[in-house]
Amino acid sequence: MFANVPTALTLRIALRTRVLLVLSVLLATLSPTAPALAAAHSSGPSHGAEAVAVTQVADRQVDLSVRSTALGGRTVKVRLLTPDGWNPHDRRRQHWPTLWLLHGCCGDYTSWTAMTDVAETDALRDVLVVMPEAGWNGWYSDWWNHGRGGDPAWETFHTKELRHLLERDWGAGRDRVVAGLSMGGQGALLYAARHPGMFKAAASYSGSAHPLLNEESVNRILGFFAGQNNDPLRVWGHPVAQRRIWEAHDPFHLAKRLRSIPVYLSCGDGTTGPLDAPGSVSALEADFERQNLALAEELRRVGARHLTTNFYGPGTHGWAYWERELHASLPMLLGALGSRHGIRH
Repeated sequence: MFANVPTALTLRIALRTRVLLVLSVLLATLSPTAPALAAAHSSGPSHGAEAVAVTQVADRQVDLSVRSTALGGRTVKVRLLTPDGWNPHDRRRQHWPTLWLLHGCCGDYTSWTAMTDVAETDALRDVLVVMPEAGWNGWYSDWWNHGRGGDPAWETFHTKELRHLLERDWGAGRDRVVAGLSMGGQGALLYAARHPGMFKAAASYSGSAHPLLNEESVNRILGFFAGQNNDPLRVWGHPVAQRRIWEAHDPFHLAKRLRSIPVYLSCGDGTTGPLDAPGSVSALEADFERQNLALAEELRRVGARHLTTNFYGPGTHGWAYWERELHASLPMLLGALGSRHGIRH
């Protein structure tokens, strides 16, 4: 705001000092987390990621701006819903158990707090909830890019860079669970399967659970890949020529890697449900139900130990159902974390 005002060097220094003093007073009155927010600006790089800005957007809600090597040096946002008493720079406290909530296609890191009551859910007041940006159309994957790899590498960003950053500087512990909707439901299953031991439980709401199920499913996800004028083959390549890559990102083909942890699958059938406007239908939800039914059958076949399903019939692809399913799955998720609000397995 002072850029167009000619002034002497000493005056600029004095003004800057006064601004910093005012900011420090404001930070001190925001919340008990203020010391963590102030200190974050000195956070150095951690395995390719660093927090370059921090904003407290609401009570217990903090947005990190994270610069990522895996994303070509771009800066993306991560929203944290913080537990009561959270102060990541108090090294006397044990780090917090963590719930990762993944957004769907066409959403972003704000989706869960904007569209559900997650921020008002009492059962989440003793865990750290991580809601990372995953791209409008990122699919929780390191993109193939016609064999070149590189940006975007969402999976590397989340499972390596961001995980290390949160555990080093932001109070995240090593007990983690993951949940997501639609594209994020697939992401939750992929991350749990592709990184054994990283997550103690996974929940998928209306997730893309078996994109290789049939031609309709393949064409549908290719249509998503082509969003925003993108070359659809950049993501996983061609479903035939690069089938190995597709299978490596298809939860059905990774079922054996999910059989030892609690898994929650839910989906509607795409017809008008109790939480829909009259006449609502969703071919997408109907396809995803068929995919989830196939995954559930495969999980049972390979001996899944703790599978919970809720294929609730009428219902479309919408937030009212995903909020309900989050609450329904929380006892399982929090139980895997050992939370007092969960059901332990």
